[in-house]
Amino acid sequence: MTMLSIENLTLHYGAAQALRGVSVSAAIGEVTCVLGRNGVGKTSLLRAIAGQKPITCGAIQFDGCDISQLKPFERAALGIAYVPQGREIFPLLTVRENLETGFATLKRGERKIPEEVFELFPVLKSMLGRRGGDLSGGQQQQLAIGRALVTKPRLLVLDEPTEGIQPSIIKDIGRAIAYLRDRKDMAILLVEQYFDFARELADRFVVMERGEIVQNGDRSALEGDDVRQRLAI
Repeated sequence: MTMLSIENLTLHYGAAQALRGVSVSAAIGEVTCVLGRNGVGKTSLLRAIAGQKPITCGAIQFDGCDISQLKPFERAALGIAYVPQGREIFPLLTVRENLETGFATLKRGERKIPEEVFELFPVLKSMLGRRGGDLSGGQQQQLAIGRALVTKPRLLVLDEPTEGIQPSIIKDIGRAIAYLRDRKDMAILLVEQYFDFARELADRFVVMERGEIVQNGDRSALEGDDVRQRLAI
């Protein structure tokens, strides 16, 4: 089942065009990976999905409904969770308080931290009283993903979760993403430059250059050299 469908998306920053007719979809139980070098429009695409940047034209459909004009908090309430590049946790709040900010989209009776968050990222349970700013970069990334999971998302959007992270935590994050995919109750859209990480997780992928999608395919196409060469240019 397709959870997210984007058709012919165009986006500008003033006179500069960041996205040019981008079309991409994400299905429940799959990881769709957006690949590309720096500056090709990957983050702009995710910001458009989250409602943080208005689109010029095109359509964004979520679970069959057009959400192109909805505010970010309205999209979050529908089940879109966005983990931005740089994590954007609250450094002066404790780990527990950071996780509890995910309660904003939930009904009062549903406001609790799922035990699953601690099963995926055990370090968070041992650091509930620590301030977010005192965590390492990898721990902050786990916290940011955990906070997104508190919202009970139907679409999890991740912007380069491996950036600046030590290899052991990259493996933990990869295992968590694979587990969430295999649960078959959410779609996952992953922006990534770390090719080997993407190849391990992606069911489908698109490659972007200069604001456009120039290649797409399923997992088998990532075994060839074509995609790697595009990322290396």
